[in-house]
Amino acid sequence: MHEVLFVTSEIYPFSKTGGLGDVMGALPLSLFNKGIKTAVITPFYGRMNLDGNKVRLVYSDLHVGYPWQPITAEIYQVDYHGMPVYFVGRGEYFDRRYYYNTHNGDYFDNCERFIFFCRAVMKWARLLPGAPQVIHAHDWQSSLVPAYLHFERQQDSFWKNTKSVSTIHNLAFQGRFSGRFFKDSGLPAAAWNMDGAEYYGDFNMLKTGIAYSDAVTTVSPTYAEEILGPEFGCGLEGILSKHSEKLVGILNGADYKVWDPGDDKFLPCCYSSEKLNGKKECKETVLSEFHLSPELQDKPLLGFIGRIRDQKGVDMLIDIIPELMKKDVGLIVLGEGNLSYEARLLEMMESYPGRLSVQIGYTEEMAHIIQAGCDIFLMPSRYEPCGLTQIYALRYGTPPVATAVGGLCDTITPYPSPEATGFTFQKADSRLFFKAIERALSVWQDKDSWRKLVQRAMRKEFSWDRSADEYITMYRNIGARL
Repeated sequence: MHEVLFVTSEIYPFSKTGGLGDVMGALPLSLFNKGIKTAVITPFYGRMNLDGNKVRLVYSDLHVGYPWQPITAEIYQVDYHGMPVYFVGRGEYFDRRYYYNTHNGDYFDNCERFIFFCRAVMKWARLLPGAPQVIHAHDWQSSLVPAYLHFERQQDSFWKNTKSVSTIHNLAFQGRFSGRFFKDSGLPAAAWNMDGAEYYGDFNMLKTGIAYSDAVTTVSPTYAEEILGPEFGCGLEGILSKHSEKLVGILNGADYKVWDPGDDKFLPCCYSSEKLNGKKECKETVLSEFHLSPELQDKPLLGFIGRIRDQKGVDMLIDIIPELMKKDVGLIVLGEGNLSYEARLLEMMESYPGRLSVQIGYTEEMAHIIQAGCDIFLMPSRYEPCGLTQIYALRYGTPPVATAVGGLCDTITPYPSPEATGFTFQKADSRLFFKAIERALSVWQDKDSWRKLVQRAMRKEFSWDRSADEYITMYRNIGARL
């Protein structure tokens, strides 16, 4: 029997578009290693990295009944470090180049795809030897599972002791679709109201999960407070406030088995807070790999890794690049997203050869090398539920310059505090962003002060072990017998 069953649309190393994949690759394993019988279930994408793990078919012809009665799923399994990871297979839904969208927008059938996934999760879980103590759903793609559980508990004693949790990784992505899809979801008519699945006539999958879960979590304490108000609530501040007694913020952790400059397979030279010389060699590698001038070895090198979208403040970065270049610094940008922003960045790279490098796309190797080889990490997010890249930057001795929002507030101690680990600015504004970078550049000139700041940053600890303990406490608080 699985005590905790995680439901997620991605899990590293098998699938990943961002922080959700990283979290799912670490949190369930942390619980598993603490003796909790944990499993994960996720879609079986055609474009998936099995990372040397053997996958096997464990069940075929699982009747899901959506969107037409005879439709079935296959269930595959990988034993990932001893923990079961199940995959829901159905080629026409998941065998695609991208997980959720292309550059032209979301897949037209995303609602259908993830209704199918959630229904398959419930059908498979019903066939397990015993019901899980907790079903823990993540983001809108999994949010119907707590609602199905809520109504199933009323008529099937198999589920009587199973509790549900919904975790919001980014409230901006809600799974909002035409109301006609509700009729096909399998949820009873009683769920169609303003306190349930209905949202201004539409079917809102994330809102459904919030309404019917036994607990709702988000990925940092500050973000849990922010989303109760209109500025960060994305239109769901009403339902969140109604359920505020079951809302808790638990800060994400970092997987230091993967993100550790002292033992990183991607780096040309490893280093630690006590022995920083290896970071210089990493910088040499970065300058060479990204075709930047060798003269930048003795000048500040700034890095940005993230989605090229408004949320990440890329427009603000573009605004200040001309002024940044006057500061005699180098800049590396890695990511993909908004096509017009991508084009503008590539165009600007032509104006600053040897000083600005823009790489469209993402690989783990490039991300690790940039974190190690840069001096300062830029994170001008308009909102940030938690953020992991700033946590990685701290461990790699690359102090972040970030907006004081969400998880960035919870992980960065801002200069000029004696315990400073980075630099923050109070709101998403290009001028404030630039001034914060200027403060960082000023401290960088004082080598002794900078070295101490870097060492403090590298010694900060945001492990999943701490976060896992908080989740276990939360599960028990809602009645799970762990």
